Amino acid sequence: MSTRAMVLGLLQMNGPMSGYEIQMLMQSAKTDLWANVAPASIYHALKKLQQEGKVILKTMEQTGLRSKAIFSITTDGEQELRDLLQASFSKSSVAFPTDLYTALTFIDQLAPSEVEFALDQQEKEIKKLHETLQEGYQEKKHHLQEKVPGNVTAIFNNLYAQCELQMKFVQQMRKLLKEGK
Repeated sequence: MSTRAMVLGLLQMNGPMSGYEIQMLMQSAKTDLWANVAPASIYHALKKLQQEGKVILKTMEQTGLRSKAIFSITTDGEQELRDLLQASFSKSSVAFPTDLYTALTFIDQLAPSEVEFALDQQEKEIKKLHETLQEGYQEKKHHLQEKVPGNVTAIFNNLYAQCELQMKFVQQMRKLLKEGK
């Protein structure tokens, strides 16, 4: 659902675009990280949305030997976007790190040094994600010429807070491990 909403939303917000342009726009602002949208799913969504009449092929552009399909959103696509957004607002947005929780449930199956190493890796990944998200926000600011809408700033602030909360949790687990609890 998030891929469909993201593709339709970007087409509505930015006007006609190719799948590649959608992908580059998402990657430059690191939206692909938090929206969980893989590049291949963009093209799949465009094809399916076109079959359903939610987007239309506006034009085919030639660049050298390659052709680029430019899509635009239809009235049905705009309604689909509204429906998807309504559904998204009504769903719980709380997500748990289930893999980490499962591993911690069975922590006694590993040596403390193995757990410590895994927690180090977890911490590195969280820090890397936090830095990448910060870069994405800066790119968004640059792209929007410093006029980032409040809702977008709130999204990034929430992403940062989630990273920081997860970092505290990992540090708490490390402390408990050292105390033998």
